[in-house]
Amino acid sequence: MEVGNQKPNINVEVHVKSHSTAKLSDVRMHVLALLNCHRLIFGNYKWTEFDEDVLKKHVESVAVVDAENEPIDFQSCSLSIHIFTLNEDGPSTLSLEDDEELSAANHWLLPAAEFHGIWESLVYESGVKTQLLDYITTTMYFSDKNVNSNLISWNRVVLLHGPPGTGKTSLCKALAQKLSIRLSSRYSYGQFVEINSHSLFSKWFSESGKLVTKMFQKIQQLIDDKDAIVFVLIDEVESLTAARNACQAGTEPSDAIRVVNSLLTQLDQIKRHSNVVILTTSNVTEKIDLAFVDRADIKQYIGPPSEEGIYNIYLSCLEELMKCQIIYPRQQLFTMFELEMMGFAESEVSEHSLILRGIARKSHGLSGRALRKLPFLAHALFVKTPTVTLERFLVAMDHAVNKQRAEKADLVNGV
Repeated sequence: MEVGNQKPNINVEVHVKSHSTAKLSDVRMHVLALLNCHRLIFGNYKWTEFDEDVLKKHVESVAVVDAENEPIDFQSCSLSIHIFTLNEDGPSTLSLEDDEELSAANHWLLPAAEFHGIWESLVYESGVKTQLLDYITTTMYFSDKNVNSNLISWNRVVLLHGPPGTGKTSLCKALAQKLSIRLSSRYSYGQFVEINSHSLFSKWFSESGKLVTKMFQKIQQLIDDKDAIVFVLIDEVESLTAARNACQAGTEPSDAIRVVNSLLTQLDQIKRHSNVVILTTSNVTEKIDLAFVDRADIKQYIGPPSEEGIYNIYLSCLEELMKCQIIYPRQQLFTMFELEMMGFAESEVSEHSLILRGIARKSHGLSGRALRKLPFLAHALFVKTPTVTLERFLVAMDHAVNKQRAEKADLVNGV
């Protein structure tokens, strides 16, 4: 972040193959040469095939990311090039007791192959993902500038809340992945710890307070490595409040309140470190502990996708099925932005895209989770042949949406 630099900043993410032995400086030089050859592009763009030997041998993809739908002239932009490889290892578990099978948290090294592509797959109202990135960038900037946190307060705590199935947990993982790439020039790698809240309120009730302390001691060891940025995810944070309320109602041992207090104390201790970000989610906002809500700098509502969001989700699904040749032959589908530019005019080339828009409209109210499952259900229930034309698949999707809406109505009405 440069003060006084008026040039727009463009982020370019370079995914290097895991077996590559190329120097980062060489990769960077060849990426700059590639960008110079394509001086002007429109919005986000990704290269996956290269003519140049070094890129062909060492690079999976070069992507211009987080750009608006407008022309980008590389000559008049400030370029931030982020070069990364993916960690292929799956999650390990942070266990707290040597003699007990108690997994308190899952732990990933970032950027992780498992989280690759989640950021792009999540579609929200415009600005949500950018705001979250900007928030973390500012926390880093304030730390760099040694801003006195007693005078200007920030806690490095993010709370994402909203109905189930809207991708809050996935967004936390994607945000951590994106930031570990975006901040790769200052941190060698990222650590991601997903705390299992329910294991803290388990049958080990009399030990729960100690378990919280032990878990945060392990997290503190990760934070002590200043070459790493550490993300701590506490899912369904309202379960902490449930424990406190049950205690006050006299239905749970008083240990429950000690666990909650212990957790809040530990969070207060680790948030003082500049290389930690605490991410939390909740499905039931009104039940969150006020003492916790007060600690969150950003309280972001994540709702069901809009019609445009649904269309974009379906578009990415259909592009994937065409890439895998399940939908064959490949046919052009327009983005919602392109349809708007065409004034939604009906023609032979826009026909399939407009049908998909109608299906997206009909799908309003379905959760993001249900939307991503829908193309699979369409194929399983209404296609029943290995490959299918786009036209037939759109009919199958329409049937699948009708079925999903009918099932949802049956659940609501208790049928």
